[in-house]
Amino acid sequence: MNIRLVLNLLSRGLIFIGIAMFFPLAVSWFYHDGDFPAFVIGIVCCLIAGFIMLLFCRRSKGELRNREGFLFVTLAWTLAGLFGAIPFRISGYFPSYLDAFFETISGFTTTGASVLIDIEALPHGLLLWRSMTQWIGGMGIIVLTIAILPFLGVGGMQIFKAESPGPTIDKLRPRINETAKLLWGIYVSFTLLEILLLGVGGMSLFESSCHAFSTLATGGFSPRNASIAAYNSPYFDAVITVFMLIAGTNFALHYAALRGNVRRYIRSQEFRLYISIFIGACLLLMWNTRHLYDSIAGSIRFVTFQTASILTTTGFATHDFGIWPIASQLILLFLMVIGGCAGSTGGGMKVMRLGILVKYAHREIKKLVHPNAVVSIKWDTNPVSAEVLQAIVGFAIFFILVFVVSSLVMGMLGLDLVTSTSAVIACMSNIGPGLASVGPSANFAHIPDLGKALLCFCMLVGRLEVYTVLVVLSPVFWRR
Repeated sequence: MNIRLVLNLLSRGLIFIGIAMFFPLAVSWFYHDGDFPAFVIGIVCCLIAGFIMLLFCRRSKGELRNREGFLFVTLAWTLAGLFGAIPFRISGYFPSYLDAFFETISGFTTTGASVLIDIEALPHGLLLWRSMTQWIGGMGIIVLTIAILPFLGVGGMQIFKAESPGPTIDKLRPRINETAKLLWGIYVSFTLLEILLLGVGGMSLFESSCHAFSTLATGGFSPRNASIAAYNSPYFDAVITVFMLIAGTNFALHYAALRGNVRRYIRSQEFRLYISIFIGACLLLMWNTRHLYDSIAGSIRFVTFQTASILTTTGFATHDFGIWPIASQLILLFLMVIGGCAGSTGGGMKVMRLGILVKYAHREIKKLVHPNAVVSIKWDTNPVSAEVLQAIVGFAIFFILVFVVSSLVMGMLGLDLVTSTSAVIACMSNIGPGLASVGPSANFAHIPDLGKALLCFCMLVGRLEVYTVLVVLSPVFWRR
């Protein structure tokens, strides 16, 4: 394994994180909130570590093969959490480094789970950095799932080999920069547009920036304790709902649309299923919660926002869905597992995988009735190969296995059934709020340290498509 090449790439990531901290550093200086030294220390640590690694590995050569790819992706998000947590811990607003790491890894994985009891007590610089970790992580996930994972064969993402604007298998490195630039352009454009629209509605530049960063990353961090509910604005709800749905859509489709091929949205089977699930869930929830709202307009406003927030795994809240009827909470749990589209910033199992798994189950039923029948599974009119099917089924098995084991451990730590299971699902699907004592009106501060560490692992496993982390942890990976 070419460790020097991996370290070379990781060093550039640390330098990038250090440079990114200059933005909250400037905000801290502007507001004089007292968190300026914390960012200075964070920047120094990132740049020193990054440049030392770069100098040590500056002459590394070779191609990024599968093994190096798996290791790089896993270590990149882990190191981002470790170094990105430095300003949080140095500032003194987090009681332990584990709490600071939990908040940071929740940001970079775009989960949105928080251990903060009073968010508004944080200085402006830390609030901005908190949202920026999600924005940076969200873009990283798009590049990862469109330009890298399809060619590592992770979790059935190979289907993007024909769909994405990403690199070809034999030219991964030469074209990865081109792909990243295109995706960054789309991502930044949507972010600036949302900042503008929120500003038009009267939200301050600082808060509109924080919310736009979190929305496009489907992260859910807000500078307000009550999240979006603090504004009580139908306009803000509508704008953020639209951008959550945009962020939960495959960015390869946005890329095609901006090149003039708008029909790709309609032709995409995953996008049609995504919108159908959203509309169907909204109708069911509006019917089940009709007694909680005084008007149809109010029901539409709150239900569509919360449905988009959960389906796209953003995690914003305008209403405490923990008080909704049990049937509604079960629907939301189902949406948590599904998540957004593949190639989006959304988490979860992804709509594409769900659709293919349903078709796979339907084919097996047909074959039981007609054993000699040859029934192919198609996605967007293209046959799904046996390799992709095996990867998707394996992904589902590992996803369920990690969920069951993690929920069992959380229960052994003294947490109740609903809290244990919903906390694991919320972290594995990168949503943030769960149910019961980790619901939208609560936080993760009361979780024991071992539980927080486990949930950090769940965030990484869910965000990096399960296989990526588990492959690196397997003994086979480290054998020559």
